[in-house]
Order: sequence, then C-alpha cells, then structure tokens
Amino acid sequence: MTILNGKEIAAEVLTECREKVGTLQSRGVTPGLAVVIVGDDPASHVYVNSKVKTCGELGIHSRKIELPTETTQEEVLQVVRDLNGDPAIHGILVQSPPPPHINEEEIIRLLDPRKDVDGFHPVNVGKLVMEDESGFVPCTPQGCIHLLEKAGIETSGANAVVIGRSMIVGKPMALLLMGKGVNATVTVAHSRTRELAAVCRQADILVAAIGKPGFVTADFVKDGAVVIDVGINRVEDSSKKRGFRLVGDVAYDEVAPKCHAITPVPGGVGPMTIAFLMSNTVKAAGG
Repeated sequence: MTILNGKEIAAEVLTECREKVGTLQSRGVTPGLAVVIVGDDPASHVYVNSKVKTCGELGIHSRKIELPTETTQEEVLQVVRDLNGDPAIHGILVQSPPPPHINEEEIIRLLDPRKDVDGFHPVNVGKLVMEDESGFVPCTPQGCIHLLEKAGIETSGANAVVIGRSMIVGKPMALLLMGKGVNATVTVAHSRTRELAAVCRQADILVAAIGKPGFVTADFVKDGAVVIDVGINRVEDSSKKRGFRLVGDVAYDEVAPKCHAITPVPGGVGPMTIAFLMSNTVKAAGG
C-alpha cells in the first residue's frame, strides 16, 4: 500500500511556481493574489492565512481583505469590482463559505474570469468542459489529478467513482477524470445514489468529496483500489491541545489496508489545493 504524500508533491509544484515568479519579476511583473474573507469563521481564517503565507514564500504579492460579518452584499461586490480593475492583482479568491446573507453565486459571476483563480466562473467552467487549457481549473480537482499522475496510477480505461457533485470538487473532478489524457470511465455518486457502497466497490479509483467524516468504510472499497480523500473535517478530540483533530471522509485505518494507494488527511489533498492556487495565480500573471 502506497501513501500518496501530498506535502512532497505540492512542494515540487511550489518550486516550479517560485521559478516562474522569478522569471516574471525579471520582466517587471510580480504576480498578485487578493483573498477576500467575510466574517470570523476560525477555519476560514486559518486557510486564508496559510494561503497568504505561501504567497510570501514564493514572492507573490498578496492582499488580505477582511470584512466583518455584517458586511452587505453590495459592499462585497464593490470590493470585487475594485479588484477586477486593479492591475497589481492577477488573481482573486473570495473565501468560502461566506455568511448566510451573502450570495456567493453573484460574487463568482462578477469576478473577471481572467482573475478567477478558483476556476468557478461560468466562463472557466465552460472552458473546462471544452478542455480549453486557457481557462482556470478548480484547485482541488487539479491537485488530485496531479497526485495520480505523479504516483504513476494508470487512469486510462479505469473505472473511477466520485462521491459528491459539488461545483468545487465533484463535478470538475469528474470532467478531469473523463478528459483526454486521463481517459477514465466515470460514475458520479451522491446522496441519492442507490446501493452506494456497491457502486463504490466497482471503482479502481475512488474519490471521496462529501464532507462527512469517516463516511467511506472498508465496505465501499474493493481490494487494490486507489482512494483519494478530499474531505477535511474537524472532529472533537479532548486529547489534542486544540480540542479537535482533522479527519477525512474516509475511515482511513480500516480502508488503507485494502488499497493500492491512498491519500492521508491531513497531508494528502490539502497541500495540493494551495499549490495549485499558487500555480493558477502565476498563470494569471502570464507565467
């Protein structure tokens, strides 16, 4: 059984980014990423700070815009308009999820698709469907595919099952897996799928992206499968100083022995997501 080490592979991606940033700076261009966060969700602030820190390590200019929970929809939209017109900013990310009164879809549609480094704007979704490489691919699915490639996992003709149909992971993941060059045969499963465990047992490659800790048990996985665990869930743990620990959507201890390869949580998909956010930002700047 192989543990797919996202930290190591992400470090390689970041090294490439650092080199491209140096090349851009030699031409007088410093890539810029703006991260907008609305509200005081602790997990969101941890994620944002990690992104800002990584920018600093790569030489990417970053701007963190923190807005209070009571910020109105129009105020957030105005921030996005200003960033759309700012030549120093090449990538814009509005941290998800925002407070309930904020319409996230309206914000995404307002983004300049050339600065939409999350890859959620309809223009970029359309380019993904058309396999047009000029668009931006959502960071987490892009990272998952890169993990498979770097690990030498045979994807052509493989049966792949994606559990989850979100626009953030499930749908773009399915599109990437079925795309030319990857060539998997893809099933998208979700909460209404009949005999879900039986469907998942058909998978050579199983991607869990549902946000339910430990949901995928050994019964979901056939011997020799490759399991990509996208979930990052906080569960209470009084033995930890923080009072919680991070777990995935997969019951790792019981599933791992059955696998040919599996991603851990933490240290699997998570680092890849940040690495490809940086990669998309560099691409937006012309790198």
